[in-house]
Amino acid sequence: MDLPQLKALQAPLKERYKVDPPSATITLGAVGQTSDDVTCKLATGLGRVTAGLHPAAGGDGTLACPGDMLLEALVACAGVTLRAVATGIGVTLRSARVTAEGDLDFRGTLGVDREVPVGFREIRLTFQLDTDASDQQRNTLIRLTERYCVVLRTLRDAPPISVGEEV
Repeated sequence: MDLPQLKALQAPLKERYKVDPPSATITLGAVGQTSDDVTCKLATGLGRVTAGLHPAAGGDGTLACPGDMLLEALVACAGVTLRAVATGIGVTLRSARVTAEGDLDFRGTLGVDREVPVGFREIRLTFQLDTDASDQQRNTLIRLTERYCVVLRTLRDAPPISVGEEV
């Protein structure tokens, strides 16, 4: 996609959001159905995905791991954002590889040690860029990707999350 195409797609949206700010707020959602075999089936835009336990928590490695899915969402969002930003600022990317890695200590997840936090301790997001862009352009590209990547910003600036039962 080139800049004129991107602008053509986004210009009417930006104008509508300026004129009618509430129209810019949407609600995304996901629904899963659990099974007796300790899995959760999710309907996605591309079909069903079955999530299960990671091998470090007793799974056999044949099902999607929710922790991997979180990192995959980060990579997908960062990759799309990177491309959109590159297009917007006129940086040509021949290719870009986006990688996310996260460190988990399963003693927390499995309740082996209550002092060990549950969840990722650290996540590393890296970009491998094939471009002729200057160092300044590369830095701007990464900085703006950090600024506008929804998943990255959500992880960094976690919103309040409510948990409850629907009756």
